[in-house]
Amino acid sequence: MATQSYQQALEIAASLTQAERLRLIRELTGLPGSSAADEPAHSIMELCGLGKEIWSDVDAQEYVRQERMSWNG
Repeated sequence: MATQSYQQALEIAASLTQAERLRLIRELTGLPGSSAADEPAHSIMELCGLGKEIWSDVDAQEYVRQERMSWNG
């Protein structure tokens, strides 16, 4: 029964205009229990220190010098 209702909903959605489909998507994604609403907000600060081990043995001045030299070919 649920599969039939789902199929009917898909058929109805297919008959909508582009604008109506976008409105439907916006309204459906705003429903309580939707995955977008359940995800916690993140902060850019969560990335602080990510990958720091890659740079642990790199001298910053030497790295910048080498990068600048590579610009000239």
